[in-house]
Amino acid sequence: MRHLSDKIHLGRTREHRYAMLSNMTASLVMHKKIVTTLTKAKYTRRFAERMITFARRGDLSARRHVASLVHDPVAVQTLFNQLGEHFKHRNGGYTRIIRLGPRHGDAAPMALLELVGFEDVPVVVETETPKVTKSRLKAGQKKTEKTETATKGKTKAAAKKPVAAAAKSTKTPVESASTGAVETNESEEK
Repeated sequence: MRHLSDKIHLGRTREHRYAMLSNMTASLVMHKKIVTTLTKAKYTRRFAERMITFARRGDLSARRHVASLVHDPVAVQTLFNQLGEHFKHRNGGYTRIIRLGPRHGDAAPMALLELVGFEDVPVVVETETPKVTKSRLKAGQKKTEKTETATKGKTKAAAKKPVAAAAKSTKTPVESASTGAVETNESEEK
């Protein structure tokens, strides 16, 4: 039986999941709102609201506990200095989830996770790199290798021309000591 086993694994190991929660909570604290998948938003919401409750307490023990879970010291400082005072008289419900619809690439349901009271702050979008299969990776590597070898010869020749042209007619600014005016003199290297 799976009584009281409500953990969402998100297809990650325990360490990866906790690191992701720490990073997403730090981003939420710093930017006040983030765009992510609905499942991650629901999971992050539980964690972030606990951290805000600790920040409302404000004592040293709470600060040490939050610092052990959220590994960004700037986010911990912002959490205790700004958000703890902001939510001092609120008994919960510090975050809000707004559903945004499916993501364009894989139709994953997206959501906006934001702190209540910070609606006028611009949105930070979480960017995820799509998974690349082995066949696509090999094909992509071959294409980049071909383009790099083709452009190496062109780059060396193109790089020599501007340097040679710049060496012929370089003007250096010289400041007059008495007037403070800037004069240009041609360099004598030819």
